[in-house]
Amino acid sequence: MSHLNDMALFVEVARARSFRKAAEALGMPNSTLSRRISELEKAIGLRLLHRTTRRIELTEAGQLYYERSKRIVEEARLAHEQLGAMLEQPSGVLRVSLPVDFAIFYLTPIIADFAQHYPGITFEFDLTPRRVDLIAEPFDVAIRMGKLEDSGLIARLIGRHSRYLYASPAYLQATGETATPADLAERECICMPRAATWNLHQGTDRMDVGVRGRFTVNSVGMIRALAVNHQGIALLPERIVADDLASGKLQRILPEWEGSPVSIYAVTETRLIPAKTQRFIEFLSSRLVET
Repeated sequence: MSHLNDMALFVEVARARSFRKAAEALGMPNSTLSRRISELEKAIGLRLLHRTTRRIELTEAGQLYYERSKRIVEEARLAHEQLGAMLEQPSGVLRVSLPVDFAIFYLTPIIADFAQHYPGITFEFDLTPRRVDLIAEPFDVAIRMGKLEDSGLIARLIGRHSRYLYASPAYLQATGETATPADLAERECICMPRAATWNLHQGTDRMDVGVRGRFTVNSVGMIRALAVNHQGIALLPERIVADDLASGKLQRILPEWEGSPVSIYAVTETRLIPAKTQRFIEFLSSRLVET
């Protein structure tokens, strides 16, 4: 246990690159900290740090030890935090990467409700379309939709959204009735990139329809807006277009048919996650379950 404690002290020194700064952060005398690191080096049998008057640098062995030990120390800290979270509410900064349109059109009220349940948590959200690097960047969790790449990260399925076909009344009046899925091949369809085939099903009947259109868009929000503005037929989750259905701006077509559902995942670097992240994932999952 002593070596684990000394390992945690070494990690703080390596991060700060300074005994003084690390000692201040740890609330212990500089001399005590220096002695403990020296004892750790003697126990290991290798020099971990180059000490100078201004700064410290990691040796090659120190760099390797730091890379391994920081994960061990972090997992030990998280284990203690998770146990403590059973007795008190989680707190801290929750850093989340979110799909832009899904966050704006659907997740925001859920997140607001979560914030009311857990007042000790503050939030930093990244809604840029890029795929953040959960290993290199300080994110606790990323919410992803659709098919995931095999990245070695931990992905938890937290929901599925069925998709249906929608168009504006004005577009439907101008183009005539769309009576069967095959008719979609002759219509303007607003597509996502690399999605020129729509997989539709009606009970056990399935049909793959090749679609085309003037607009190929990587934004669910813009697909919705283009459909509202009479530019074609969209395949979208009902929750995204709920307000437009209620106001009559869009209507569902081929109501007996639906598209393949979109899977929603919470992606983390490791299975051992802080209580704040665990509660957030559980909360989203409970709200995203299809009813």
